[in-house]
Amino acid sequence: MANRVELRHLRYFAAVAETCHFGRAAEKLNMAQPALSHAIRQLEDELGVCLLARTTRRVELTEAGRFFLDEALNTLSRIDAGVSSVRLLGEGQSGVLRIALTGSVALTHMPCIVQALRKQLPGLEFEVHSDLSTEEQCVRLREETLDLGVVHPPVHCDDVELLPVRDERLVVVLPADHPLAGRRSLRVADLRDEAFITEVKPEAGIAKEVLQMCLKAGFNPKRKHVVSNMPTLLALVAAGLGIGVVPESARSIPLPGITVRSLEDASTVGIALAWLKSQRSPLMTNVLKAFDASMAQRERTDDDTRAVG
Repeated sequence: MANRVELRHLRYFAAVAETCHFGRAAEKLNMAQPALSHAIRQLEDELGVCLLARTTRRVELTEAGRFFLDEALNTLSRIDAGVSSVRLLGEGQSGVLRIALTGSVALTHMPCIVQALRKQLPGLEFEVHSDLSTEEQCVRLREETLDLGVVHPPVHCDDVELLPVRDERLVVVLPADHPLAGRRSLRVADLRDEAFITEVKPEAGIAKEVLQMCLKAGFNPKRKHVVSNMPTLLALVAAGLGIGVVPESARSIPLPGITVRSLEDASTVGIALAWLKSQRSPLMTNVLKAFDASMAQRERTDDDTRAVG
């Protein structure tokens, strides 16, 4: 015979067990007492055991009733949690955000981004993909294997939308014993005779700005080594194999043997959030709203700081 125990039976039984009184339980459930008594008898008949010992003066749980109450409460708790979770998921208040970052941005901006989003969406979980170039992120966004990217514009994808976050100044990374390392700041022209270390898939925005900076200073940069990522670039600089021109966020990568110096006439590169224009899920809508709120708060804080200064 099929099991005909229904969810309502569990709720009715839990209410009676909690109050040990059919009248008070019926009132709590907003139903008639005879209907409640009938439902409990249905449950007992289905289980083939007596769950409640009834007298004219009181209602008590039997040994089987005490055992079944624990099971019923655990089941109800799991169901309630599941209902709550799926509602939050449907409303975009929770879920997994697949986010990617490029280069040193992961070290400097990832904590701020995660904290800003979790403040507004505490149920949000993160699947992080680090050290992906802007081009790689655009490909994954279009394949819908990524929800949000943190990139260096420009991007050459008409179906990807951008939200500017901030600009970063470019700096030069030198071996610690390099002759130029003793100077507090430099100009781009001071790098004329240096061997540049670059990434094999350089960010379009960064590569363009570095090249334009050098051409404006009257020389074409000499690429000596090509590497796959920022940490390797910095390691080769520390080994004395050349210099690198990188975003200022690279300062946050601690590595012995390198010195970071400002370039007085350096360009800046942008940092932006990127997502697929066609992505209209409730989760992404709430993520972008949360980030907008965070940026507005940061601007107000910056304005207050400037006013005090």
